[in-house]
Formats: sequence, structure tokens, C-alpha cells
Amino acid sequence: MDTWGTSSRGHVYGRVCATWHNGFTNRDVPSESCIYMSAVQMVVVGEDDDGSRLDKWFKRYFPDVSHGRLQKLLRTGQIRLDGRRTRANERLAIGQKVRVPPLDERKTEPKAKFYAFDQMRDLAQTLRERVLYKDADILAINKPSGLAVQGGSKTTRHIDAALDGLKMGAKERPRLVHRLDRDTSGVLLLGRSRRAAQWLTAAFQRRETRKLYWAIVAGAPAIEEGAIDLSLAKKGGRWGEKMFAFEGGKSARTLFRVVDRAGRRAAWVAMEPLTGRTHQLRAHAALALNTPIIGDGKYGGKAAFPDGLPETKTMQLHARAIRLISMSGQRLLIESPLPEGMIKNFVFLGFQEREKFAGFLNEEY
Repeated sequence: MDTWGTSSRGHVYGRVCATWHNGFTNRDVPSESCIYMSAVQMVVVGEDDDGSRLDKWFKRYFPDVSHGRLQKLLRTGQIRLDGRRTRANERLAIGQKVRVPPLDERKTEPKAKFYAFDQMRDLAQTLRERVLYKDADILAINKPSGLAVQGGSKTTRHIDAALDGLKMGAKERPRLVHRLDRDTSGVLLLGRSRRAAQWLTAAFQRRETRKLYWAIVAGAPAIEEGAIDLSLAKKGGRWGEKMFAFEGGKSARTLFRVVDRAGRRAAWVAMEPLTGRTHQLRAHAALALNTPIIGDGKYGGKAAFPDGLPETKTMQLHARAIRLISMSGQRLLIESPLPEGMIKNFVFLGFQEREKFAGFLNEEY
């Protein structure tokens, strides 16, 4: 049994593979995406992976291992953490040892398609050009619609895979502290160090960080302004992961305000989530307001694609602003400009973007 580990820079050393790292320099890129192992290995968690979820750690260093295969290895106890059984969502700590069983995925599963070095480099460059704010602790980027934050089944192009190219002078790769749906655009915060990521994550959990979204919905809400309190539960189906209204589900609360209307055809709605459930705003818009977000076929069906609008292919939901207090005590308001598709619909529907409507919906911050 061999023991190997990950360095503080995020490299894997030993007889295995590495992902893209250190700003995507050619000398850092292995000749293959992964060298598969035929024997049990003990992997020591490095500094750069401290606090990472086990499943995300596997995705980074063993990208060919599918989600289903990983779950099976965990259920059968073949993957262990410090000698004990573990779970996909367990957080890793420096110095822990992960037992990795033999992984010859090429013999058992189709090889996944991976973005080559130049494509990952180009994605990182694109994201660097979309930086909204940067200080010693925080990096905020303007996420485009259609780009996933993290990988998953058949998803190889995502922000998490490009984080090594977003160090931008920092010693550590930035870390994700929250998520946006693949089809949602707007402000996405990253912690530029392990300490900053932990601080930001705690701020989200304590609801000290506030998020404002703008949406264009199909139809006209019956109420101009208010609070939605509709519990949600997750259920699978032909649409994949989807939320449903369920009295015994998880509490989900959203503040909303109708900013402008285009008759009964469409409305511009500002939304501020007070909880962070999966697809919360999308489900609340469709199920509580009865006005699905334009472009959101999962929750709106055909009603989400009204005729005549310039843009219905992309979901019209945008993370417009985040308000928080930085680690140094500075009050920050980070805003993201509207994407091109929403601008086209704003112009067509006669909506005028006015600064007075950029404010948050509840009490003064």
C-alpha cells in the first residue's frame, strides 16, 4: 500500500494524477487526466484541500470517477477516512488519510470527456475578465448564464475546475462559498483563502450576507409586494431534481416586489431569499406567484416561453447584488450588470433600470 498526498499548492504527488493548477502553466499539466491505480492507496489531505467536501475532493483528483461509482464505493466502505466509513459530504482536514481503492475506471465505465489544458485556461481567463470585486479575502465574479458552478454527471466545464487559474496573486486557490444555478447569472462570491472561505460560509449561514435577484416573469403577479412563505421538498422525475410545495418540507421564505409591468404579458420582479433552498426563487415564482421565470421550463413549462420576446432561451434570473460586511469590517455592496439577454427584454418590454430599485427589500442593512 502506497501513501501519497496533496501539496499546499493543490498538486497530487505520487503515482496518481493532478488537475489544473498554479495558473495553468504548461509544466504543471500531466500528460493524462489521470493515472489510474491498481492497488489501494492512502492519500494524505494537504493544506489546499482543508475544509473541502470529500466528493468535491474526489472530483478534483479523480475526475473520471462518476458520482454513482463514488456513492457505491462509499456505501460498501471501500473509501475510508482515517480508517472509518465516511460520507460524500464530510469535510476533510489537513493530515487526514483517505483510503482510495483500486480505480481502473477505463475498464468499467466510459471515459468522460475532459476539457483540455487550453480550454481550462481560456475559461479561467474569461472569468478573470468578469471580476466585479477583489480584495485580500474576497473575489466576486459575474457568472454567465449556462456555466455550472460545480461539476456533476456529464458536466466537465464548470467554475470549480478553473479556480486554480483565479489565484490572481494569492497563495491559495479561491474557494466556493455559495452556489448559483447553472442558468442563473450574476454575482458569485469566492473566498481567497481557507480562512476567508470559512468566514464567508459562516456569514451566509448566519444570514448576514444578503442577496438581491432580478427576474422577468411570464404574466403579472396578483400582489405587488410581500413575503412568500412556502415550504419546499425535493423530488426526482423526468426533469431531474425539482422542488415541490410540501407542507412538511423545508421552510423557504422569499421577499418580493413587482418593480414594473408590461401589462399582463410580463413583469420585472425583485426577489430577496431569506432562506437558501434549492431552486427557491424559481419554485416560488412559479408556485406561489403563479408567474414562472421566463426561460425556466422546469418550473414553468410552455408558459415560461411566451411568444414575441427577444430572449427566452436563457433563464431571466440574475443575481443583481450582494451586500455584506468584509472581514476587515468594511460594508460592501457588490453589484452585477444585467446580461445581454435581459437587457434586450428590458428594452422590448419598456422596463427602465433605475437605481432606486437596486435597493434591498427588507429593513435597512
